[in-house]
Amino acid sequence: MSLSASEESGPDVRLPEDIDWQMLDKSKFFFLGAALFSGVSVTLYPVVVLKTRQQVTKTQCTSISLGLNILKHEGFCGLYRGLGTSLMGTIPARALYMSALEITKSTVGTTSMKLGFSEPTSAAVANAAAGLSASVAAQLVWTPVDVISQRLMVQGTRGFSPASTSYANGIDAFRIVFRTEGLRGLYRGFGMSILTYAPSNALWWASYCVVQRMVWGNLGYCSRKDGRIKECIDPSPGSKLVVAVQGLSAALAGGVAALVTTPLDTIKTRLQVLEGEENRRPTVAQTVRNLMKEGGWTACYRGLGPRWASMSMSATTMITTYEFLKRMSTKPQENCTPK
Repeated sequence: MSLSASEESGPDVRLPEDIDWQMLDKSKFFFLGAALFSGVSVTLYPVVVLKTRQQVTKTQCTSISLGLNILKHEGFCGLYRGLGTSLMGTIPARALYMSALEITKSTVGTTSMKLGFSEPTSAAVANAAAGLSASVAAQLVWTPVDVISQRLMVQGTRGFSPASTSYANGIDAFRIVFRTEGLRGLYRGFGMSILTYAPSNALWWASYCVVQRMVWGNLGYCSRKDGRIKECIDPSPGSKLVVAVQGLSAALAGGVAALVTTPLDTIKTRLQVLEGEENRRPTVAQTVRNLMKEGGWTACYRGLGPRWASMSMSATTMITTYEFLKRMSTKPQENCTPK
């Protein structure tokens, strides 16, 4: 179908990811999002526990042996320590994340097009900026939740006690940390979290956008020139193909982001969980020196396997869920005009 034919028959064809902020029913978007992403968090939580424990232990151990050890000595519940705290933070953090993501993507994308950038370049820039702003917004809520849930994850780890304090549950941990360390204690590693997740999210969303467009182009569904549709063989790919393309693009982008940011994530996790000499808060430099003593640069990549798996699976699950959520939350077409 040619461009002229497309213009005569109706509005420009949109690829599956092109549902913008103005097109969404916000109440449905946030309600369904809370339910869907809570389910994703529960499913992937054991992998996060394995990653966290690997990062704080002083000796190298495989994910399989660590998982079997947890099951043997702590039971199945050991793989879900801190889950309640994590879920309590998921809803507000995801709400902030999705709002910042969609608003930034829509605003930056529109501005870039007005400045004369091509449509693919505008999309990549908009996705990178959206991932960056969404990560910063979410960390305002997620860092305290991360501190508490990670301390619960590693509490009672056999052969290594990262902290002398014992917590009964998430609320007890929050109360003790706030009383003994103040607000700064709840925001341990906030700077490292921003340094880890903000570039990672920007890289992930930009990579996801670029990879997905390359895949669609190679499949022959849509090619564009100068920001406009040049040719579309089929403007409506099947739902199975849509999910497959989105899942593949997300997994590839997630794997790249995990490889680049794992050392920062290891340092961040140790800052949030461990205590230094005389129970004082360790610095970034001290944390890096300790890792170097324990195993050199390879120690910085402890937990890479679970983190790679977690980010790839999480990215694939998240993006397919997210795109499904956006389609489910789209307003009737007549109500989608920007205000």
